[in-house]
This record gives sequence, structure tokens and C-alpha cells, in this order.
Amino acid sequence: MDSQTARAMALDMPGTAEKEQFGRPSYSVKKKTYLTLWAEEHRAVMKLTPEQQARLVEEHPDAFAPVQQKLGKHGWTSVCMAHTSERLFRYAVDLAWRNVAPKWLIPTRAAPP
Repeated sequence: MDSQTARAMALDMPGTAEKEQFGRPSYSVKKKTYLTLWAEEHRAVMKLTPEQQARLVEEHPDAFAPVQQKLGKHGWTSVCMAHTSERLFRYAVDLAWRNVAPKWLIPTRAAPP
């Protein structure tokens, strides 16, 4: 998994805007950020629910970890792109996007990988 593929996946989500946030590309819907890329570190940070985060960390501990400090307790999750398949990353991006997108923009639920 690479940052260009991650960027393409994010921009493929309906209503997504790309902007720079703290010197890094971030992706949001209606000004609510759901993904930030840390390309030089080959990782991403995404907004999951605490339950989604716990499940992905348990099932894929090499790829997913809570962000340190308080943000991690609120679902912000670090993703090591080197240990993530494109399919799993897309699933996680879909979850993060759905967590911030307005209800009218969200289609029916995708199946987990």
C-alpha cells in the first residue's frame, strides 16, 4: 500500500475535499477530517469509532494502532501502510469516511474484507 493509492482511495469517496493540515494532505467531508496521510512515514491516521478501532487493532495488530494520547481514545487510528493490503485499507477508509459524512451522502454498507 502506498500514499498515492491511499490518496486516490480518499478522493474516490463522495464529497471528499483534499487540503493541507499541519503540512500533510488530509481528506474531509463537509469540513470533517477522516484521513491524514503521513507519506514520509508510510502511514495514515484515520477517524474510526473506538469499537471499529478495537476490532481492527485486534484483527490486524501489525497494521492498526490507536494514536497516542487522548485522540486515540476517541477512535483516531494510525495505519502502517506497509502492513495493509489495498482491500483492507479501502475498507478502513470507507469506515472513516462514513463516520464523518452526512447521512444523506452515505450509500448502503459495504461488506468487511
